Amino acid sequence: MVAGQTRAAGSGSLRGTGVASASTHDIEFRSVTKSYGAVTAVSDINLNVPKGAFMALLGPSGCGKTTCLRMIGGFEQPTSGDVLINGSMMNGVPAYRRPVNMVFQQYALFPHFNVEQNVAYGLRQMRPKIAAAEISRRAGEALEMVRLSGFGQRRIHEMSGGQQQRVALARAIVNRPSVLLLDEPLAALDKKLRSAMQIELQTLQRDLGITFVLVTHDQEEALSMSDFVCVMSAGSIRQIGRPQEIYDRPSELFVADFVGKTNRIDATLEQDGQTVRLGDGSAFAISPRDGVMPGPIIVALRPEAIRLERAPAIAGGLGGVVTHRIFLGSSAEYSVAVSGLGDLLVTADRKTMTDSDLIEPGEKVALVFDPAATHVFRRSID
Repeated sequence: MVAGQTRAAGSGSLRGTGVASASTHDIEFRSVTKSYGAVTAVSDINLNVPKGAFMALLGPSGCGKTTCLRMIGGFEQPTSGDVLINGSMMNGVPAYRRPVNMVFQQYALFPHFNVEQNVAYGLRQMRPKIAAAEISRRAGEALEMVRLSGFGQRRIHEMSGGQQQRVALARAIVNRPSVLLLDEPLAALDKKLRSAMQIELQTLQRDLGITFVLVTHDQEEALSMSDFVCVMSAGSIRQIGRPQEIYDRPSELFVADFVGKTNRIDATLEQDGQTVRLGDGSAFAISPRDGVMPGPIIVALRPEAIRLERAPAIAGGLGGVVTHRIFLGSSAEYSVAVSGLGDLLVTADRKTMTDSDLIEPGEKVALVFDPAATHVFRRSID
């Protein structure tokens, strides 16, 4: 399984030896810290990526996710701690000697080479040399895997953005790496093409059976593509889990806030540990939550967990006024002003709605939700 902040024991025993140990993980970080002078980019991270998994490193800019990727690839070395691949210590091992390949955000294709020459470039640098016929065969296989058979003689400028991305993938997999690193490879694509490439990457990862590590700040991309999501902030891991766990059971407010959309509502947990009283005076009961003591709290509530009703006086509902509506085709988003609570975001699925069901700005509504759908976190009163 994936391990997060638990310190690995005996991490120094293999330091610098390069000796492989039996491991069920393709990648291991053991108390890894990376500093640039006085700036600490990554702080005491412990992370295990299972063999054959698709792991997404997710977080805002500057959180340390790209630094982690570069330490796996050998482009950076840890200031302290150990990085292992396939059970072998990688500290001090240069990038070209690691069983890893990387797809960069800008693809880094050679414009003066055709597609086949780009894909075969790494094979031609290998020593001892590989026969030309073998290089051509393996390049052709790689192009076939990314559905570019017959494009080998095309020039790079003749390829679309999505095709160039697949050329970069073919070049990365032709050497048969144990681990493929993806540094925001879909960032330059439009939304529709990005969605299509997400499916292609998932299919390719399953076909190859190798470990993928994706760096992204796009929550939808991380949740839709990966087996595991590692949420990072300020150089530390905040939560690791399967996508549905990260979204449905965030371990802290930062995760609830960053992964998807959420409403943050100031409230108070009363002394019984089960009654939540909101700023407008209304209250509802919850089951006891670990680590949350009576006092000031924040209630996190997903927009899709709220149901809008036109009757503003529904029992158990919060009364409000719709201030804005954003039509999204398959759904509609509403901003609702609730006295004592501020503006709350509500997402309504339109699958069972007609145009007449759309609520207009200015209408009074009731917001109804299941208390079990709320997440409760302690609130700082500093």
